[in-house]
Amino acid sequence: MAFIGFILVGLVAGWLAGKIMGSGGFGVLGDIGVGIVGAMVGGFVFSHFGLHASGGFIGSVLVATVGAVILLAIIRAIKRA
Repeated sequence: MAFIGFILVGLVAGWLAGKIMGSGGFGVLGDIGVGIVGAMVGGFVFSHFGLHASGGFIGSVLVATVGAVILLAIIRAIKRA
């Protein structure tokens, strides 16, 4: 059950990050991947500042979305170079 929740957080976060960054997205699997990697990035960034995701599903999606936005910004910067 936790695995399905992890996938759902990744999907929602990847989709939200795509909307925030104004990109067309990467498809369902790509959005899930961006969301999952973004969750790791977001968790690292939030823990670095001493913050914790304590809002359950919504908190997890928020942290993952912030991380996914950071990840998409890095991907765009690399593509331009």
